[in-house]
Amino acid sequence: MSSDRVSRGVPDEFYPSVAAVVVTYNRKDYLADLLPSLLAQTRPLQAVYVVDNASTDGTGEFLDEEYGSHPLIQRINLAENTGGSGGFNAGVLAAYRAGHDWFWLMDDDVLALPDGLEGLMPFTDQAGCIHGRRIDFHGGPFFWQPRINESLGIPLPYLRDPFADGRDSFETNSGVFEGMLVSRDVVEAIGPPDPRFFITWDDAVYALLASRVTRVLYVDHFTLRRQREQRQASLAVRHLNDGSDLFRFHVMRNRGYMAHYLRHLGTYHSVGFGVGTALTFLKEEVRLVYVEHTVKGTGTLLRGWREARRIARQPWAPVERVH
Repeated sequence: MSSDRVSRGVPDEFYPSVAAVVVTYNRKDYLADLLPSLLAQTRPLQAVYVVDNASTDGTGEFLDEEYGSHPLIQRINLAENTGGSGGFNAGVLAAYRAGHDWFWLMDDDVLALPDGLEGLMPFTDQAGCIHGRRIDFHGGPFFWQPRINESLGIPLPYLRDPFADGRDSFETNSGVFEGMLVSRDVVEAIGPPDPRFFITWDDAVYALLASRVTRVLYVDHFTLRRQREQRQASLAVRHLNDGSDLFRFHVMRNRGYMAHYLRHLGTYHSVGFGVGTALTFLKEEVRLVYVEHTVKGTGTLLRGWREARRIARQPWAPVERVH
């Protein structure tokens, strides 16, 4: 066993070292199902970092009682709710500084399938950013749009099953913090997730950045099951779940950060991006009408759009790399 493996306490059969990073906020009941599923993986994890975003529902007490002395559970208690983006920033930084080689990122409202991680590990010699498939709360495959059109700055509907021809993986440039597996080398190259997003677009942008330094793969292996039921409407090329006003505000507001990142990457086109923003607004209006049967929330979308324009005009720099 090499000296670096000894220093991390990682047996040869579990090398490289993989840490799960779970961000939670006021969902202790979901967390109570997720954590056992992570600890029971057929390819064991070396640590599970639970980032508590200042929950007020007894999450801290639950973790104290059930996992206070568990050797694999590492808790990070944040003083305020920083959103999923801030939580993943804190969790990835902690896991990186602890010396782990891979980071399996996920929200708290999923369940890890027993061989979820095991099915991803064979691809770690092909890519530094890997996504498995997910089962939706109703038991069928979860629809995911796996590629960003950089001229528009949005993911476009994928009209067919990318695995229909029997391939075991599909290269993309987008991602989700619902099972994204990221290598240490990628974090070193592009830094941790950007906490400024709060929620939404942060994961897509992170994978877009990763695509500049590694392959980003979507793998034909089911890794997670979504636990939280949502109202849903199926359209011709995709389905839409319900959303909150918090989501609606940030899905528009964070277009400002998306614009900055596309400029940083040299692929920003003002006209195309404007069209993409208008299409994002239209999609959210469709979500309101067809899923939630209301137009309340339109004002929230417009407020987010105005804030996006303000952010896009401000000075900006990407997140600093890990030192």
